[in-house]
Amino acid sequence: MTNKIYNVLFLCTHNSSRSIMAEALLNTMGHGRFKAYSAGSMPGEGVNPFALEKVRSLGYDTSTLRSKSWDEFAAPDAPQMDFIITVCDKAAGEACPIWPGHPISAHWGFEDPAAAIGTEIQKRVVFDKIFRQISTRISLFANMPIDKLEKSAIHRELTAIGLHPVSA
Repeated sequence: MTNKIYNVLFLCTHNSSRSIMAEALLNTMGHGRFKAYSAGSMPGEGVNPFALEKVRSLGYDTSTLRSKSWDEFAAPDAPQMDFIITVCDKAAGEACPIWPGHPISAHWGFEDPAAAIGTEIQKRVVFDKIFRQISTRISLFANMPIDKLEKSAIHRELTAIGLHPVSA
């Protein structure tokens, strides 16, 4: 068994909801095996307050969370990523930077909860649903025996997690 801590970058266009929730979930559920980050191709004005509410429910420290550009993680002094996971279809279709170290990448598409319309209660229902879906996939990922698998097997498993049905 290895003591390696795997760096994971979750990407979404605006880095305001899905990628932020994925970062917090993996940092919480990964039990120290992972260091998760999040970024976006066109970062928004800030983190969505409903996403912050969900992240706080984990007991996660939200003081350092902010919407940030993926350029920060393509810089020479950035942490080298082992995994890059897109969580929105738009980001998956964009031309990404060249990531140092050739990390394993996958796409896990989720509905955009920030696009939900209606009352605060209706918006919270959508955020709850997406948070549960992300949590399910993070749990599958966090429990993979990464240190025992070949890189191609890890890529297949990571892709399969993205195809895992997400319930409403």
